[in-house]
Amino acid sequence: MKESAMKKKILYIVEAMGGGVFTYVVAMANKLADKYDVYILYAERPQTPKDYKNYFDDRVHLIKSNNMTRSISPNSDLKAFLEVKRVARKIQPDVIHLHSSKAGILGRWAFNGKKVPLFYTPHGYSFLMEDYASMKRKLFYYIEKFSARKYCTTISCSEGEHKESLKLTKNARYVNNGVNCKEIDAIVSTLQAAPDAARTVATLGRISYQKNPKLFNKIALAMPEVHFIWIGDGDLREQLTAPNIEITGWVKRKEALEILTRADIFMLPSLWEGLPISLLEAMYMKKMCIVSNVIGNRDVIHNGKNGFVCTSVADYTAAIQECINERQTKFIDAAYQEILTEYNTDVMAQRYIEIYEEAMNR
Repeated sequence: MKESAMKKKILYIVEAMGGGVFTYVVAMANKLADKYDVYILYAERPQTPKDYKNYFDDRVHLIKSNNMTRSISPNSDLKAFLEVKRVARKIQPDVIHLHSSKAGILGRWAFNGKKVPLFYTPHGYSFLMEDYASMKRKLFYYIEKFSARKYCTTISCSEGEHKESLKLTKNARYVNNGVNCKEIDAIVSTLQAAPDAARTVATLGRISYQKNPKLFNKIALAMPEVHFIWIGDGDLREQLTAPNIEITGWVKRKEALEILTRADIFMLPSLWEGLPISLLEAMYMKKMCIVSNVIGNRDVIHNGKNGFVCTSVADYTAAIQECINERQTKFIDAAYQEILTEYNTDVMAQRYIEIYEEAMNR
């Protein structure tokens, strides 16, 4: 009998296969492939790496969906609903885990969690996304609220997101996101920081409303003597007009982390987050972290203890200047230790295994 035939089957359904969700899914699937037969039904996004298949362990089964879309579309959503049911019927999984809002809605209505354990991880609730109009956000909230009545356990990726989940359902728990420390070591261990790293501030991600490029640009304009790097690209690129901002464009993950070594300071002025992988990676790489006061960011960065939490341009510029004047070794070490003990893929995978096994045994 083949080894895979003896393993329990986990089916991940992932609509938002890009950015931090992609990094998370890769880490989890590869970690769990030793114990489970892992299947991933996914939809591509513009920021999905072109060579994304190379990131996965050969034992992970990838199934591309042509129907799951980010936006609401009755025709596409019906096709996606039927598709997820068809794929699950073929695979016969022992656990189904839904990732991101669209997959979470479709999956909770497509499956009966009493027959097969069903889990949902929002990775940032859509009703908290401030780029949507208030009426649309209200619609998303009530869709989530109504869907939360289904027999499914919500597993948030941070304590802050968990508190939002508890407003929707009591059937909720959380497992903090984590980063693959060994992978990061393999990429950056031989690299050295640039000579001007102390005066360089970097961020990593899509240039989108969520990541607040307007504020990033205002901070750069206020500090013309500091070099700012945006690792990534996006539709709002034109908002980064300050002459001291360097935009790298989309680069492969390895190159993105290599570029990050050129900075001593990592800044994340987001309007909302789940629990950003890029922030956890920066903490592990011993970058001084300066973040906005939102769920996810403030769950891991505690102002004046392991970084700075800011609310205004003045807060950000003061924090950056303080870091330039003197390396905040105590903060950096405290953030690094938190990754070693809590926010890493070994801890994350073990907690998911415990949750999955408990559900299957029940």
